[in-house]
Order: sequence, then structure tokens, then C-alpha cells
Amino acid sequence: MVLWEDITQQLEARFGGSLRAFRPVPVGGGSINETYRLEGEDQAFFVKLNQATKLEMFEAEAEGLQALHQTATLRVPEPLLWGTSDVQAYLVLEYLSVGGAGSAAQLGEGLAALHRHTDDRFGWHRDNTIGSTPQRNTRDKNWVAFWAEQRLGFQLNLALEAGADRELESIGGELIEWLPAFMDGREPEASLLHGDLWSGNYAFTQEGEPAIFDPAVYYGDRETDVAMTELFGGFGADFYAAYRNDWPLDSGYATRKTLYNLYHVLNHYNLFGGSYLSQAQGMIGRLLSEVR
Repeated sequence: MVLWEDITQQLEARFGGSLRAFRPVPVGGGSINETYRLEGEDQAFFVKLNQATKLEMFEAEAEGLQALHQTATLRVPEPLLWGTSDVQAYLVLEYLSVGGAGSAAQLGEGLAALHRHTDDRFGWHRDNTIGSTPQRNTRDKNWVAFWAEQRLGFQLNLALEAGADRELESIGGELIEWLPAFMDGREPEASLLHGDLWSGNYAFTQEGEPAIFDPAVYYGDRETDVAMTELFGGFGADFYAAYRNDWPLDSGYATRKTLYNLYHVLNHYNLFGGSYLSQAQGMIGRLLSEVR
């Protein structure tokens, strides 16, 4: 297959040696891309495939992984190659052998260290994706404006275009008007974020190192990363204790985490439909009850 020949030739040119490229092993774990473990004589690589039209998505992911990798705070698979071959786009990453036992506290400490890498503006130098949904990252010095326009407003518009009822438009618009009240004068730093930090996007290597992957990177309020860790079950008490010990969360986080997780619930509605709409409406109702 031409695709694997192209990838193999580039890897052999970069690393030397002979790769058994025609025996790629499919691996599970995602619904967006085809994923494979590609084995060489002395090393392995992780390969993502999609339609050639998705090359921009892979380019953005590679740049996000590079930014996280360069902080040297948590283990991040290094992006090695990306491009197109025939009708497919590919992204080749360092292969991390995961499944080992690790310390949730070390993961919390590493995330706090990652968040200390900051910028003077929110957003990112390019748009990327959250799952398969476009994620807008136009730079802004005002966090409330960024969250209103690039995050909640964007997802609300997608939901309405997909046929969500007008109640969502009404209460969603009201919530956006109230956003400054949730900050109560708080001006967060623009921290480097993973952006999609749920339990499926971290693991421990066989050596016990905490690793993160599949990001949706941008600079934003660090609380958004912490909030998402709580959305689908939580990362454990040791993780939160270690994070807070290194960098305590500000007063009001317990309410803001709902505001920040609303972005992801709306995105899930836009991706999968179903009960995520009523979940989002319930979250908006609870938030409005705090400020009305």
C-alpha cells in the first residue's frame, strides 16, 4: 500500500533501520481516526489516519503536541511526521507504551507545572479541533470575551444550526450576558492548556510516568482543564490535592467549573445529539440561578 511505503521511507530516512511497515497493527481507542501501531526492528510508532481533507486537523494537533512536549512537565508523545499520501492524511507520533501504575499526585503536579507556561493573550496562533468539531482560537486579551465568543457562543450557534430548540438560544444568550458576574473581577492568567483533558486522554507509561495526549491546545484559564477532569468521573483525590497544593484554585471555582464544562457538554450535543441537550440546558439553568 502506497501510504505505508511513504510513511516507512520517511521514518527510515529519519531514524535508519528497517521497518516492517506492511504489518501495521490496528489499535482501538478513538472514533475519529483510524489508529495503528507501526513496528520497526527496535522501536514502534503510533499512526493516525483520516481523509486527506483532514490534514489541517493533524497539523494543528502536531503543533499542540509540540507545545506541550516542549514544556517538559508531563510525558507527551512527540509528533514525528504528518502529511498526505493518495487519499489519506497521516500523523505519526512517538509510541508510548502505557498501562503501568503511576501516581495521580504526580499527574496533578505536572498539570500545575504545565499551566505555569503562560502567554499574554488567550487563544492560539491557529484554530484546531475539539474532538472533530472546529475550535476557534482567535487571540484576545479579554478572557470573558474569549469565552463568550470563541467557546460558548460558537457551540451555541452550532447547536441552533443543528436544530436545538429556541429555549437554548434564549437561556444561552442570557448566560453569556451574565458571564462577567461569574468572574467577579477575577483576571486569570493565559495558561497553556491541554484543552480536552478527560480520563481517556491521559495514561501512565510502563515506567509510571503520567502522560497526556489527544489535546485541543490553547492558552486559557487553567480552571478549564481542571474542570474537565471532573466532568466524566474525576481523576482521584490525590490528583486534586497535589494540584491545589502547587497552585490553589480561586474562590468561585465550584461554580465556574459548571460554566467551563458547559462548553464540552454542548460540544457533545453537537457531535452526538441525544440527552446532552437537556444536560446543557440544566447546567445553564443552575448557572443562571446563581446570578439572577
